Amino acid sequence: MHDRVVIALIQRVVRASVVVDGDTVGAIDAGMLALIGVRRDDTTDNAERLLERLLGYRIFADAHGRMNLALRDTGGGLLLVPQFTLAADTRKGTRASFSSAAAPEAARHLFDHLVQCAGAAHTPVETGRFGADMSVSLVNEGPVSFILEA
Repeated sequence: MHDRVVIALIQRVVRASVVVDGDTVGAIDAGMLALIGVRRDDTTDNAERLLERLLGYRIFADAHGRMNLALRDTGGGLLLVPQFTLAADTRKGTRASFSSAAAPEAARHLFDHLVQCAGAAHTPVETGRFGADMSVSLVNEGPVSFILEA
C-alpha cells in the first residue's frame, strides 16, 4: 500500500447541500458531509476502505456527549462531494501542485464506485456532481471536522 491514498475531509453537519447552476443536486439533514479527493494511484480497494471508515468513524455524540457514535449508528445522511483540490500536494511553495491527483476519468470512476458502494451500504446517500462548479453549503455542528485517508 502506498502512502498517497484517497482522502476525505469529513464534517459533522446539521444540514448540507450542493447546488449546481441554481439547482440543488444533493442535500442532507443531520449527518456527514464528505469532500472526496482521488489521487493518481488510488484503487477501488482504497475507495471501499474509505467508505468503511466514513460509515464507522465515531464523530457523533452519545447520550453522555462523547463522540462514540458513527454514521451507521445514527442513520444520518451522507453527502459525498468530489473535490479535486483535496488531492493536491501542498507541501512546498505557495501554489498547489496537482501532479498527485488522478486523471479526471479515473477519478470519476473511483468516485462513482464509492457512491455505488455507499448507496448499497447506507441510506440516505446524496452526492455532488463530478466535474461541475458546485456551491456547497453546510452548517457544521461542533464544529467537528477530520481528514480521513484509506
